Amino acid sequence: MSLDSEALLDLSLSRGTLNRNGVSRRDSDPIARALSDSTTRVVELADGRALTCRVDGRLRLVHRAPRFEDSVDHALYLGHDADGIAYVAVMRDTGHPGGHVPERGWRSLREAGAELDDTEAGVLTTAVALANWHSRHQFCPRCGGSTVVEEGGWVRRCTVDGSQHYPRTDAAIIVAVIDEDERILLARGPHWPEGRMSVLAGFLEAGESLEAAVRREIEEEVGITVTDLVYRGNQPWPFPASLMVGYTARATSTVLTLDRVEIVEAAWFTRGELSHAARSGHLGLPPRVSIARHLIEHWHGGPIEAASDASVGPAPRVAT
Repeated sequence: MSLDSEALLDLSLSRGTLNRNGVSRRDSDPIARALSDSTTRVVELADGRALTCRVDGRLRLVHRAPRFEDSVDHALYLGHDADGIAYVAVMRDTGHPGGHVPERGWRSLREAGAELDDTEAGVLTTAVALANWHSRHQFCPRCGGSTVVEEGGWVRRCTVDGSQHYPRTDAAIIVAVIDEDERILLARGPHWPEGRMSVLAGFLEAGESLEAAVRREIEEEVGITVTDLVYRGNQPWPFPASLMVGYTARATSTVLTLDRVEIVEAAWFTRGELSHAARSGHLGLPPRVSIARHLIEHWHGGPIEAASDASVGPAPRVAT
């Protein structure tokens, strides 16, 4: 398959369709308004997971109507869909830091994102991104004062100096490096389990372009230079707050010199080698929701059956 064909990938977490109502959020309290409407769909989040079920074989989020006990202070306004229905995320108390969600059917964005429809993929992605930001930004970065939530959860205002702070996103590049024999380069970081590998990635540094980051990261991590960079797409990755920007690139050499702080293992794979290793369980691939998996399968020419995909358990079925 030519790497120049089908340049843009169909990425799971870039399909959100909600209208976020950025202007109207400033004029009134969108959370109070949404929670007073019985048609509003509330999604509970617990430890980064949401309750899911299968309806006619399709994975869906489990919504509910607003309840009296829903706290405005712990709710996040996500937006409304094409039918004008509002979506709100409510943080569920898990009882202790780190939380625990024992019920069957609770899934993380990594587990559910690839199967949800466009609207619900956007709902869960936005909810997780906002929840992660709020959990880490309860104090002002300028003066250390406490902050309060405004504009439905899209702003935090410092109670001391009055400064406003908005959800941040850290840009990162992720690259499928291909050699002249059409082999792909996969690598493993030091904190990953043995057998799990992915394409190379890294964060942008200050004053750096995306393409400069691609070249720098590849050279730093595996000691090779790349050319023929092609943009393949981007998607939010709120773990906790990234935007992953995908590329393919051509390697000018195949001799690897690893930065052992960042990379403990790297290898070139043909399509047949990768397919066999993934199917047999000797090689664990990134989850299907990730841009890494899309880049690998784009190079491969189609979906790859991987034993590691079986680690995601089924969601319960409901009657229709």
